[in-house]
Amino acid sequence: MSAEAACQDLVNEFRSRPTLRSGSLITTVFGDAIAPRGGTVWLGSLIKVMAEFGVSERLVRTSVFRLVKDGWLQSDQIGRRSYYSLTEHGRERFEQATHRIYGTPASRWDGEWCLLLLSSLDTGTKDLVRKECGWLGFGPMSANVLAHPSPDLADLDISIRRLGVADSLVVMRGRTIRSEAAMRELTRNCWRLDDIDARYRAFVGRFRPLIKTLSARGKTSQISEKSAFIVRTLLIQEYRKVLLRDPWLPAELLPESWHGAAAYQLCRNLYRIVHAAADAYLDDAIETADGPLPPPTSSFMQRFGGLAPIGSKEYAVHE
Repeated sequence: MSAEAACQDLVNEFRSRPTLRSGSLITTVFGDAIAPRGGTVWLGSLIKVMAEFGVSERLVRTSVFRLVKDGWLQSDQIGRRSYYSLTEHGRERFEQATHRIYGTPASRWDGEWCLLLLSSLDTGTKDLVRKECGWLGFGPMSANVLAHPSPDLADLDISIRRLGVADSLVVMRGRTIRSEAAMRELTRNCWRLDDIDARYRAFVGRFRPLIKTLSARGKTSQISEKSAFIVRTLLIQEYRKVLLRDPWLPAELLPESWHGAAAYQLCRNLYRIVHAAADAYLDDAIETADGPLPPPTSSFMQRFGGLAPIGSKEYAVHE
């Protein structure tokens, strides 16, 4: 199978799903492609690139309207054109997600847990803290205790500040001193690790044929810049959906044969292969109020432990 055929299979599978979550896909495009390159896009450009995934103009307009209503995006009207960018809230949330999606999983654990004690909060605030900190990977050890073994403390501080509970939420550190087997079982059930593992396994199965083809570096491994953009977007879309459910626990607490590591390696390697060609497509396809997208930021080049410079082709691309 050629790389173009494998790419088309991905698109066909995506289009065939009973529920096409266009808003989620637009969020992926903003976070992966637009935010690191100035953060602003003309609506017409967004409609154009979303059509590659089978998303209609009507769905794009409806989804963008909802993202504005929910406080993720803001619009700027210049003449007859509408330009969209992230709000301050949206940028903050995207930065938190970026740390997790493109970061390197922690390889060492000191055995300590970060504990959030909710008993001093009212019921409504508890629910908000559970939801927000659950997004950071914290799990409910009990009705009033959330825990994580190695959270990003900077992201935790941002969330606590945003929720307004800095003076009422107790944050502690603790350590398991015995009953390691019981802790592993509690961890497995608390975070529903079996379900997350099954999702990682499905992710690897979905993208493995494509990366095998691209890694062959032969004639059949060539894909267009447009296809590289499609692959990169669907790759991050599918990886993000699983990763943001994953608490990123240390290896000591994970089940045997955990598929998260294989999913990370596949995502990292495939992203490194297609990122430059995908950005070349974006150079031509996306317009801002000032013209083409600006170059990616230096932080973009640090994704997945470091990307090759945009000018270097990591695989063959044809026009």
